[in-house]
Amino acid sequence: MSEHQDGPDARHRRPEGVDDKTVEALGSLSKALETTERARGSLYAFHQLTGGADLELDRAVRLLREAGHPEWADKVQTEILGRNIIPGHWTFQIVEAYDHTYYRPFQEVERAAVDELAQGRDHLYEAEMKEARRTVGHPDHTARP
Repeated sequence: MSEHQDGPDARHRRPEGVDDKTVEALGSLSKALETTERARGSLYAFHQLTGGADLELDRAVRLLREAGHPEWADKVQTEILGRNIIPGHWTFQIVEAYDHTYYRPFQEVERAAVDELAQGRDHLYEAEMKEARRTVGHPDHTARP
């Protein structure tokens, strides 16, 4: 099988005139965006874990009352239950601010750079790395699905 037939599809081949540094830069930009995807996932985990803890406080308050500790039930209810995470913010507001202020603009800039500098072709750096590292002709090293 020739390298062309076994190589990356057109969507993952470098367009004419795109140099190594541009491919490397776009790969780095993509890697940075992928890292923010992970950070965003952690932020959602923080949001869900904190919300779950706050909901569990309802049970704690009820049990403290049932156990004869109304003063502690009142303290937990007034001091912790429903409390802001940072001044004026619950976790959903932090997620919204992250998305609006950082995540979405980052996505837009990365997409615009790939569109303008690589004719919209994603993952060129990774596709070229795959091509360099795979064993041509090996059934578990095929270039395409």
